[in-house]
Amino acid sequence: MIAETGHYALILALALAIVQTVLPLWGTRTRDPQLMAVAAPAAQMQFVLIAIAFSALMTAYVTSDFSLQNVWANSHSAKPLIYKIAGVWGNHEGSMVLWVLILALFGAAVATFGTNLPRELQANVLAVQGSIAAAFLLFIITTSNPFIRLDPAPLDGQGLNPVLQDPALAFHPPFLYTGYVGFSMAFSFAVAALIDGRIDAAWARWVRPWTLAAWMCLTLGIAMGSWWAYYELGWGGFWFWDPVENASFMPWLAGTALLHSALVMEKRDALKVWTILLAIITFSLSLMGTFLVRSGVLTSVHSFAVDPARGIFILAIMGIFIGGALTLFAIRAPLLSQGGLFAPISREGSLVLNNLLLVTACAAVFVGTLYPLALESLTGEKISVGGPFFNYTFVPLIVPLLIAVPFGPMLAWKRGDIVAAGQRLMAAAILALVVAVAVLAWQQRGPWLAPFGIGLGIWLIGGALSEIAFRVKLFDGSLTDAARRLGNLPRSAFGTAFAHAGLGIVVIGIVATTAWRSESILAMTPKESADIAGYQLTFEGVAPREGPNYRERVGLFKVARGGQAVTTLEPSKREFTVERSSTTEAGIHDSWRGDLYVVLGDPLKDGAYSVRIYFNPLVRLIWLGAVAMFIGGGLSLSDRRLRIGAPKRAKAMGQGLAPAE
Repeated sequence: MIAETGHYALILALALAIVQTVLPLWGTRTRDPQLMAVAAPAAQMQFVLIAIAFSALMTAYVTSDFSLQNVWANSHSAKPLIYKIAGVWGNHEGSMVLWVLILALFGAAVATFGTNLPRELQANVLAVQGSIAAAFLLFIITTSNPFIRLDPAPLDGQGLNPVLQDPALAFHPPFLYTGYVGFSMAFSFAVAALIDGRIDAAWARWVRPWTLAAWMCLTLGIAMGSWWAYYELGWGGFWFWDPVENASFMPWLAGTALLHSALVMEKRDALKVWTILLAIITFSLSLMGTFLVRSGVLTSVHSFAVDPARGIFILAIMGIFIGGALTLFAIRAPLLSQGGLFAPISREGSLVLNNLLLVTACAAVFVGTLYPLALESLTGEKISVGGPFFNYTFVPLIVPLLIAVPFGPMLAWKRGDIVAAGQRLMAAAILALVVAVAVLAWQQRGPWLAPFGIGLGIWLIGGALSEIAFRVKLFDGSLTDAARRLGNLPRSAFGTAFAHAGLGIVVIGIVATTAWRSESILAMTPKESADIAGYQLTFEGVAPREGPNYRERVGLFKVARGGQAVTTLEPSKREFTVERSSTTEAGIHDSWRGDLYVVLGDPLKDGAYSVRIYFNPLVRLIWLGAVAMFIGGGLSLSDRRLRIGAPKRAKAMGQGLAPAE
């Protein structure tokens, strides 16, 4: 009965989403306040109904109700509880219910906390959000129903894909989906503004908190996915330019550009048309990511290979929403006011440069990801676009962006002084140069560009610190005055500094582990030793071990450094009997220098085992930097100016929107 309740809740949510779409739109057209007022309670109730459906599905997983086909196909009674819960979204049908749940959550949040929005704008935003929900609810009910019964019910299930049975994968999808779906709010705000034909700085202030929240979650979701791939897949790397990885990275790049563009629009009432277009593009890329993962066109450890007919349905949704939004943009954009002017050398100018480089880099990733698929569909020819292509196209675009990042906060609005900004960043430049030279002297064997990359990361961190020092006038008065100014700084200032410094930490981690990674592939017998990066590893042999729902062969490696015992590593090969598949579990020792990473391979003759040993210098800085960026976003989001949005008095001024020119 619980499953039937969840099914009917989805159907009722679909009906309510249609009501949420049609009545408010008609109300704004006829200026009927009662019809417009339907939007908020409809959005709130829609969230409640989808939450009921999601809870029903989760209950079925936790109680191992194998009368549901979805539970039978993706769970097993012997699975630990955390993986039973993760199994809810570890499959196509359940993940789509989570997708619409998050979509409804954002809509309900706007309905609940967006009371200071102009009535017409809120009604249009929730109507657009309702139309997206209606499309995906229809998709779930007609092609991906998670509540289909089996008769008779099997005694047990088939289990979850073993590579998904991992703590990081229990939390990675919810954060990633929150990022994906969160950008729907920016899309809905953009389409609502185009419907109304008016937009101003207040619109940017309203849309920024939702965009920032989505960006934060997507940042953390991508980082968690990278961390999972690093230690679970046993390949020793953090990024593979996999198409599904790229599918999440592209909206992140576009969303980062959108955040900065919206800032220019809010502060200077400029870049209006561009910001609207970015909002549409960002969510369009999120929809494309959904299509790539669920259409069956990709083969990836990250993707769900499902019936391509479902992909056609999602492709139709993409065509309607992306095509409709771009058509509306083409009609309305020429009528929108262009906003204020500014000099090329200004904070606005630096943010425009930021946007151009980010969008161009996103386009490079887009081409590298989609071109092989397009070529295969047109000619049948299969090609592979991997790391070299992206390194040669993406990196040259990102390096100048990273160089320019610290200059932006140092420039004045409208017209800046590049020389003065350079003087304020002199300490950061000197520190970056000293570190680069020191690294070059230390690592004389190359690669020769790596010290520059390390210096670039230090430049970003130093630039973030210089920005705070400049804002508190650290060297222009007493420390007491500087401390007082520091306490009075808005949280958004600290958020920006944290995010930029976090980016610098990520750069250092990527450069160090890419340039100076050590690797050794050996055939080792018990009591045999190997040396790598100053560590001595002694292979003690292999022993069997039982897990809660698997068996594994565990290799024992004693690790020493300079003759002193350091740790014992236990990489293993796990065999999941229910799923009839295996996984590789790496043994990892982390230190301030980097990670010692050991992978146990297959048995060879004469009692030997294939063993892969890596040393990844400073690799954890990649994820530490991503966490710092997430914290920076959180600090900015907690700033009072973002939490309260635009003041309510805007309602009295033409509903807070400027007429089109």
